[in-house]
Amino acid sequence: MESIGGPWPPAFAAEVTDLLARVRLADGRAPDDPPAGATEVTAHAVRRDGHLAGIAWRDGTDPSELYVDPEYRRRGIGRALASALIGDGSGAGIWAHGTFTAAAGLAAELHLEPVRELLQLRRDLYADSGDPQPVEMPAGTAIRTFVPGRDEAAFLGVNARAFAWHPEQGRLDEAGLAAEMAQDWFDPAGFFLAVTTADNPIGAPADTVLGFHWTKIHRETAPPIGEVYVIGVDPDSPIRRLGAPLTAAGLNHLAAAGLPAVMLYVEADNRPALLLYRRYGFTTAATDTVFA
Repeated sequence: MESIGGPWPPAFAAEVTDLLARVRLADGRAPDDPPAGATEVTAHAVRRDGHLAGIAWRDGTDPSELYVDPEYRRRGIGRALASALIGDGSGAGIWAHGTFTAAAGLAAELHLEPVRELLQLRRDLYADSGDPQPVEMPAGTAIRTFVPGRDEAAFLGVNARAFAWHPEQGRLDEAGLAAEMAQDWFDPAGFFLAVTTADNPIGAPADTVLGFHWTKIHRETAPPIGEVYVIGVDPDSPIRRLGAPLTAAGLNHLAAAGLPAVMLYVEADNRPALLLYRRYGFTTAATDTVFA
């Protein structure tokens, strides 16, 4: 086994990308690429027959990632990589994307317990039959799309308050948002904001951002699929019941794009969000678990 500190050499990063593609083809669960250039990323790699057979990495304080090439499974590689991660002493746990039987079994053997569950939910968009979902806004509010160069600070403020509890989304900052907006998939026409109107009942300035629904279209899949990328409502807003119309606005946008289905990720213990998504016909497609 070899250990690689960050940033990773380009040739090694390319090997990891190829391995992840093979895992994604077999399991349907793997990122498109490894972390890019982060100096805090520590990796452990196992080679067999001159090929990269397994990879695990830890990025800062996030839970670790671990993937084994389908051709080299059931040979103890996953156990060796997991043991190396545990030996690092990060304590953040290890993701089991899809929570397949083999991964859960290995976790049990290593005396690891599930500490976090992330659900992937999906629903058909064909079920809409071309009829848009009703968007019923509370009095004194409206929905408009995000304007780059104007709405970043307001969005980040609402996002920080709405996701103060979330280990990833809550730390989104100006640089992180700029990086997201620079991606090929970014489209402000699919980024919806709930804002106050001039006659709002709380006396707030017109166009105050109260919530958002950021959608995403995965055009790399066949066929393309939509995503409820993130929905948030300002917990300090005295105007409530914004989640449903924001959800409907995003679903209408994705359906109008001709997409056959939409997916999203939600924490398994986020009961209010789950109730909202179930109301709109989402069902569980997969579960990712952090074992620690």
